[in-house]
Amino acid sequence: MKKIVTKFGGSSLSDASQFAKVKGILEMEPARQYVVPSAPGRRFPEDDKVTDLLYLCHRQAAAGEDYRGTFDKIRARYMDIAHALNLKADIAAALDEVCARIGEDESADYCASRGEYLNGLLLADYLGWRFLDAAQAVRFDEKGNFDSEATQTLMSAALADGEPTVVPGFYGAKPDGKVHTFSRGGSDITGAIVARAAGADMYENWTDVSGFLMADPRIVENPREIASITYKELRELSYMGASVLHEDAMFPVHRAGIPTNIRNTNKPYHPGTIISVNAPLETSVPTITGIAGHKGFSVISVEKAMMNAELGFGRRVLQVLEEEGISFEHLPTGIDTMCVVVSGESLAPCRERVLARIIELTSPDTITVHDNMSIIATVGRGMVHNCGTAARLFSAMSRAHINVRMIDQGSSELSIIVGVDDADFEATIRAIYNEFLG
Repeated sequence: MKKIVTKFGGSSLSDASQFAKVKGILEMEPARQYVVPSAPGRRFPEDDKVTDLLYLCHRQAAAGEDYRGTFDKIRARYMDIAHALNLKADIAAALDEVCARIGEDESADYCASRGEYLNGLLLADYLGWRFLDAAQAVRFDEKGNFDSEATQTLMSAALADGEPTVVPGFYGAKPDGKVHTFSRGGSDITGAIVARAAGADMYENWTDVSGFLMADPRIVENPREIASITYKELRELSYMGASVLHEDAMFPVHRAGIPTNIRNTNKPYHPGTIISVNAPLETSVPTITGIAGHKGFSVISVEKAMMNAELGFGRRVLQVLEEEGISFEHLPTGIDTMCVVVSGESLAPCRERVLARIIELTSPDTITVHDNMSIIATVGRGMVHNCGTAARLFSAMSRAHINVRMIDQGSSELSIIVGVDDADFEATIRAIYNEFLG
């Protein structure tokens, strides 16, 4: 039988009416037998997310302050859902236990994880499904690193009987049983973990948007939707700032070859975006899949005659960044020039120290830093089959009077990356979008 794992975000489970939508979605397709819920999100713009309130409770308790007033807001959210849906689960007792343990100096991870835990209890009761505490099957090592293979073994065994199951997202446990969480957005990761363990045919990630858009709608008016995308393309776009699916959530399902479908809980019949290992068979593949980027980079430019003949030159430059704990983003180079693109925010506190150390180790002819640079990636599997893509891109930028400060195209031909002044960030994205999709 076909298996589908569904993950529902906080906005999809924010109140009783959203719970009803989720149940309707599950009943539309019998293959949807596994659900990963997030904690309740905002019901309206000024509302609180339950996870934020739980973190606040922990901070108040750690400071010796009375956190019970804050917890009462959390209690009200869950009790309202339980009463509206006539649930039988003793959620009041579970809430009492969580409230008491927050006051007993429990960790921030434990406190934050209870949002998903409590919502999972409610959803399992509402659906009449089994509840599986993620702490029983999601494993971290002593240092808090996710143990994928131990988790795969435990989770696959727990789900082997095929019984419909609710597994709360966001958390697991260390070897000593203490609760540990993923980073914010980690319910996406749990969903992917469950999909891999269950041997799912599809992982559906339900949220409040109908999949990915080809550009940021705050920059491009009404950008087109992305019907299909590969995991490699998504990796490029996620790295450059496109955010619908938690970046780490791609790896368990990608590894298992399971496609992911981004869907909208409030528009359940919209097909959303399909993410797959290989491009689907399409009669017409657009040249580009999407455009994304970030502002605020700095470029360290090191020049030295005969650099290419000096063994270990690049290693010494990167050694300096490693010493300061700075990751590099790109390494555009010339015969006698090496440029290192880094986060301007990361460089700022140790700027002079970094430059002095590079001079000490490499004795360059010149070294300069260019600040306030944006990096924009134009991504698309269709680039390989369409001649003149780069020419069209740079021509569009030229017509918009945008100066290109950096060019980087990977050997995969999957993306073209350009660096421009921060002031030209939005104009660059619009120019590229309009050239290919306008």
